[in-house]
Amino acid sequence: MRKIFIAALLSCIVILPTTAKTTAKNANKNIAKVQTFTHPWSGKRVAYFGDSITDPGTKGSETKFWGFLQEWLQITPLVYGVGGRQWNDIPRQANKLRDEHGDNFDAILIFMGTNDYNAGLPIGEWFNEKYERVEYAAGYDKRMEDRKRRYPIMTNSTYRGRLNIALDSLKRMFPTKQIVLLTPIHRDYFYAGNRNVQCTEDYTNRCGEYLDAYVESIKEAGQIWAVPVIDLGAVSGLYPMHDEHKQYFVDPNKDALHPNDAGHARMARTLMYQLLTLPCTF
Repeated sequence: MRKIFIAALLSCIVILPTTAKTTAKNANKNIAKVQTFTHPWSGKRVAYFGDSITDPGTKGSETKFWGFLQEWLQITPLVYGVGGRQWNDIPRQANKLRDEHGDNFDAILIFMGTNDYNAGLPIGEWFNEKYERVEYAAGYDKRMEDRKRRYPIMTNSTYRGRLNIALDSLKRMFPTKQIVLLTPIHRDYFYAGNRNVQCTEDYTNRCGEYLDAYVESIKEAGQIWAVPVIDLGAVSGLYPMHDEHKQYFVDPNKDALHPNDAGHARMARTLMYQLLTLPCTF
């Protein structure tokens, strides 16, 4: 049986004539032109909203992720992230961007949410619903029918309410701009003194939620508000819960929350490739 199989296999092998082999060889040699590729975000002006990981004043890393993107892609960074801020600060950051630069920028990246988790902010609901009368027709004369309608909940007392407020505002304020949401990265122990101790992400916060719930809400917000989401928590590969990954963070004993230069470089390299799938301008 084995001999039969080998014979059949050999019968399928085609020996190219000398001329054919020579032609193929010459064709490979003649491939002289290499297309020059330009990253779609190269040379653009990008605003960065966020918290301490975005804040240029945060210690522990000389170059932030946006600094690496500036170096590699010549992106001009307009940075508005402030340490300790939560999603209810996004409208303030957006207003400051508009006041300082008007419409003279190309896109916005928002990297926020880890402090909402740490503060124990309730997740909340996306919508309120109520029945209303609406005109409708489907193969019959138009008529008024009772239908359930949903309205986004706009409140700063819940996480989803804050997301609704921020994204509703941004979509109205900058309708022609690209807006990209980044999910929070994984987080481990943080100690900045007896009045600021943050436990690892495998504990729930004070309202009984894990970090996962805040990450998932960012993803849901992308669908609800037609905003692309880069799941940086997943695709960056950063996992400070393992000692082996603490090399990417400021201090393995006191600060496995904020990335160091190596961590920011890893995030930036991830974003550089992820952003290839998204237009910066329209």
